[in-house]
Amino acid sequence: MKLNLEAIGDPVQNRFDIALLFDVRDGNPNGDPDAGNAPRVDPETGHGLVSDVCLKRKIRNYIWLVKGGAQGQPQQGYDIYVKEGAILNKQHERAFVALGLDPKTKESQAVDKARAWMCQTFFDIRMFGAVMSTGINCGQVRGPVQFAFARSVAPIVSLEQAITRMAVTTERESQSQEGGNRTMGRKEIVPYALYVAHGFVNPFLAQQTGFNREDLLLLLDALANMFELDRSAARGEMATRKLLVFEHASPLGEARAHELFSLIQVKPKEPQMPARSFEDYEVHIAKERLPQGVKLHELI
Repeated sequence: MKLNLEAIGDPVQNRFDIALLFDVRDGNPNGDPDAGNAPRVDPETGHGLVSDVCLKRKIRNYIWLVKGGAQGQPQQGYDIYVKEGAILNKQHERAFVALGLDPKTKESQAVDKARAWMCQTFFDIRMFGAVMSTGINCGQVRGPVQFAFARSVAPIVSLEQAITRMAVTTERESQSQEGGNRTMGRKEIVPYALYVAHGFVNPFLAQQTGFNREDLLLLLDALANMFELDRSAARGEMATRKLLVFEHASPLGEARAHELFSLIQVKPKEPQMPARSFEDYEVHIAKERLPQGVKLHELI
């Protein structure tokens, strides 16, 4: 899906607050490994949760695909630091080798140069920041883009499903079943849930890391389309439903983020019935209460 992003400003000159609405049908959007990979849930309210780390993973994967990483050579400035299976100290070493510096040096000027090289080379460091002082020291970077946990609009129900595989893994299993060769398993799904995630872009940190307007547009493109290239049976059907971007007229901003997010009201049309689609919800945006100096970009 191609977005109309012409009116989006500069993340160094303007503060941005982002609201992302996405849903899942018959899937597990973000399993918790400490709970048998069950969908994450707030035990006090029953609302579903999706971690910021999960959202960042999907953004990274999307950038990797659209910027050539999947073809083996990402475009300059769009490599990904936290790739699946990566050894991070090896990434740090690349900076020192590229700059002709000794990776064992502790000199602050060398570390500063290495940190700047990492920001220029890796999109996710420029965007999310990173702690790179482990082993080979490239310093630390505070990222201008941050996301909070996404939370479902209504409490969720997790359904545990039994599944059968018509095969076994080892000959020993086959012998114990006398040739039956079947394996039982279980998976948990959420029948339907609509989640809201909040994101923030800090202009002062954007200036420090070199996060520019082109990077911001790429981020927004990722938020709109990242689920389309992240399909799996476990995750069911996930989709971005709304992408709302509040742009402030100045780096400091004209309103507090929570006041802007409160303008977005999401309610079920029939509260007594379980929701099973996005059409079961009503989304209202109180545009008449938008503070002076804040523009709303309703991208989806």
